[in-house]
Amino acid sequence: PGRARARGRQVRAVVVTLPDNPTGTLASAETVRRLCAVAREHDLVIVSDEIYRDLVHEPGRTVPSPALYAPERTVVTTALSKSLAAGGWRLGVARLPDGPFGRALRDSLLGVASEIWSSAPAPMQHAAAYAFAEPPEIVEHVDRSRRLHAAVTGAVADRFAAAGARVRRPEAAFYVYPDFGPLRDVLRENHGVRTAGGLTGLLLDRYGVGVLPGSSFGDAPSALRMRVAPSLLYGEDDEQRRAALASPAPASLPWIAGALDRLSEVLADLTVSVTTGEPALA
Repeated sequence: PGRARARGRQVRAVVVTLPDNPTGTLASAETVRRLCAVAREHDLVIVSDEIYRDLVHEPGRTVPSPALYAPERTVVTTALSKSLAAGGWRLGVARLPDGPFGRALRDSLLGVASEIWSSAPAPMQHAAAYAFAEPPEIVEHVDRSRRLHAAVTGAVADRFAAAGARVRRPEAAFYVYPDFGPLRDVLRENHGVRTAGGLTGLLLDRYGVGVLPGSSFGDAPSALRMRVAPSLLYGEDDEQRRAALASPAPASLPWIAGALDRLSEVLADLTVSVTTGEPALA
């Protein structure tokens, strides 16, 4: 913040994602405490996007929300679209700080909202009220989703690691964020790839594998990182997806195992001259 203000820029807030998109990782409590200390020092509002907090892979692991350490300046946001796979449901909530600052922030937020938003459809409001009440069947569904995401993203991370990419095993959500930096020379010599966009374009055009370059999330274009969302591997129809959700070992289901093997084939062809690597980093 100090450097930004020295350049004449006003810094009033910091936005964090806990757990993180695009990496699927979760910051430590110590990291979040340090963030809160910096926010207090520079009088910053913290906006903590916790839309993935119900999808932490390790059962019982607590998300270290800034609201625990700096409640007077933290806004927590969430929605239903991730944990309940309700993509397109533009219905979220924000929990504002208590006290005068929170009330002033609420008034400002409502003033803006009145000009750019309209009421959510009534059926969506009823569904959201039901889901946010967390009845047992919703809790069970989210728990099964968490197990499914953990199993498949972990398996995908291992395939990238075995191909020589550097990758941390995801801790939450349904993303993998491999780094092909160790393979930079091979990719440049064999495929003319020099940027993340070039790499993801090659994967799509030659192999039909769709991923997003890390540059879409703020990485330098030269950083050979990408976000992989393996959820499309869960099945081609509702029957397969329901079976994956119910399975104690979803990565071994034929259609998921086949997709994982196909991924390994693509990566082997892409990095043909690279020695097999190690399992994904814990």
